Amino acid sequence: MVCVALVALLFAVSFHAGAQQPKKVPRIGFLAVQGDPSNPGPWVEAFQQGLRELGYTEGKNIVVEYRYIEGKLDRIPGLVAELVQLKVDVLVLVALPSIRAAKQATKTISIVMVATVDPVATGLIDSLAHPGGNITGLPRLQRELSGKRLELLKEVIPKIVRVGVLWETDDPAAAIAFKEYDAAAHALKIQLQSLEVRGTNPDLERVFQTATKGRANALITVSNVLLSSRYPKQIANLAIKNRLPSMSENSRFVEAGGLMSYSANDAESYRRAAVYVDKILKGTKPADLPIEQPTKFEFVINLKTAKQIGLMIPQSVLYRADRVIK
Repeated sequence: MVCVALVALLFAVSFHAGAQQPKKVPRIGFLAVQGDPSNPGPWVEAFQQGLRELGYTEGKNIVVEYRYIEGKLDRIPGLVAELVQLKVDVLVLVALPSIRAAKQATKTISIVMVATVDPVATGLIDSLAHPGGNITGLPRLQRELSGKRLELLKEVIPKIVRVGVLWETDDPAAAIAFKEYDAAAHALKIQLQSLEVRGTNPDLERVFQTATKGRANALITVSNVLLSSRYPKQIANLAIKNRLPSMSENSRFVEAGGLMSYSANDAESYRRAAVYVDKILKGTKPADLPIEQPTKFEFVINLKTAKQIGLMIPQSVLYRADRVIK
């Protein structure tokens, strides 16, 4: 009887101790290119929506540590280090410098990227089918769409000869972008004019003066940390002022007054990033998660801007637009 009672007591004690151990709540680190703590922006919101669809409630069964670059490339190493030190379970990263910094900082924390560059060509992963290491995710095919953006400009402006490409020299991904546009332009018999900016306070007025002096017929803005987060409105206003049709790599520029954008659907990419996070939290290794190519694309036109610069958009082009801003 004593033995039975002792066993029962030990079982009760062990059961009680086990019951007192709370279930570990996963912690995610999200380093956002756009937005700030007071206004996270649509990309963060799309990621949050993806988490909710998968049954996660922030603060209850998942914790997300948000950090914002706020247009400052030099903040990236410190923010990545901060998230790594928090020992998050998964990092969600966008900018190429942040992915590279995280790859160097940790081999154990899983990384889900929503990248604007070719992850194989830039050495982030081994292959799309078998990423290897601790990185997986979704490329947004910015570079692969370079030729398509130039083609759309040529449809809208049949006599186009010269296109200015606005890019930031401090961003390694932007240099890759310019080379991709250059290759596509040769095939379409279009000349490119390199419009380079650097530093946190670029002289955009001077850049547009250079574009008009160089007789550029249109402008393409390469999306990056600085230009996308701080200057869409100023770039759009200067393009209108100089009557330059503009093409961009995400719809934010068009919503700010740019003429057109063509890109993978950003909201869908960030929503799908939550799916990768979920699979990793459930035990799948990043090395075993193939890179998922985007399937939804978005072509946006701002008709109000077209009227302001005196440009008629052909009906054949308007019919193909996913969204028209009037």
